[in-house]
Amino acid sequence: MFVHPDDDPRSDGGFDDERTILVEYLRDQRLTLELKCADLDAEALARRAVPPSALSLLGLVRHLAEVERGWFRRTMAGQDAPRIYRSEADPDADFDGAVADPAVVDEAWRTWRAEVEFAERFVAEAPDLGVKGRQRGGAEISLRELLVHMIEEYARHNGHADLLRELIDGRVGQ
Repeated sequence: MFVHPDDDPRSDGGFDDERTILVEYLRDQRLTLELKCADLDAEALARRAVPPSALSLLGLVRHLAEVERGWFRRTMAGQDAPRIYRSEADPDADFDGAVADPAVVDEAWRTWRAEVEFAERFVAEAPDLGVKGRQRGGAEISLRELLVHMIEEYARHNGHADLLRELIDGRVGQ
């Protein structure tokens, strides 16, 4: 097992209301990302999957920080929050800039945690799940739909993280 059940910080489900279900499943997905990256040094976190892919665990952390920021700060809160890693000129900078440098790793985790904290606060303070945000193209999205999307986003990337971790040290599962 990847982590002993007694040490697993994720829930066992059993939630009752819609908001709690969505919030806790997203929380569990975020915790899964942290578990997949646990106890690895900068070199291991920056290790690429297979050429020509730039996919790495560190790249996923940076990418998901960017995703959190885009959806919760820009779309839902309407903030003028510039991109952190990506730009029009370098749309893959979240992965390309994921280099084996402890300072880059520390910065990525700080940024990801700050964006998660903002998102959690936004959701907790939202009066209901029907709150709408406006996407770049002008279409609206409800907080409910966004939370489902974020669960899907993390679940997909946690599958990538599972394969990356197996490549690094053979640990798989959960």
